[in-house]
Amino acid sequence: MTQQLPIKPASQTGTPVVTKEQAEQYLTFSLGDEVFAIDIRSVREIIQHSAMTVVPLMPAFVRGVINLRGAVVPVIDLQARFGRQRAQVGKKTCVIIFDVGMDKVELGLLVDAVSEVIDIPPAHIEPAPQFGTTISREFIHGLGKIGKEFIVILEPDKALNIEDMATLAEKHQGIRSLSIAKVA
Repeated sequence: MTQQLPIKPASQTGTPVVTKEQAEQYLTFSLGDEVFAIDIRSVREIIQHSAMTVVPLMPAFVRGVINLRGAVVPVIDLQARFGRQRAQVGKKTCVIIFDVGMDKVELGLLVDAVSEVIDIPPAHIEPAPQFGTTISREFIHGLGKIGKEFIVILEPDKALNIEDMATLAEKHQGIRSLSIAKVA
């Protein structure tokens, strides 16, 4: 005969109770060998990579524009935006469509692959580290603890800040215009 032990609710055992409603949902995706996450609420849709129209005189992180149901949507190469080599397009390459900033500007984000949507309770999110990251600290919302692993949670309004990217594009165009003028 087996003995049944009384089951105590987690609240009585000192273990915090986290309901699915309390956890935030994050879309995970890969860039090279790294996995990142982004709050699912900022994602509009995910589309398969397709041909883009290249826009002249844009910085390397602007891969081009796509026509999304009649709207012109710039596509940002997140690898290049982070100061790395441009992403290599493969079979699993996707474009995540976001609404960014106060004006909710549509942007596409080129990623190597989209993985899954995961739940991360706020208590399992650590602040961005002071040093040792491979990307700018301002782009990081925090580190989500999943088991014994950490996933970098991005801050889309910082990583994809329209004003910052426009300034970079203007500087890039100015440098290119200056170098073209010197050649002529």
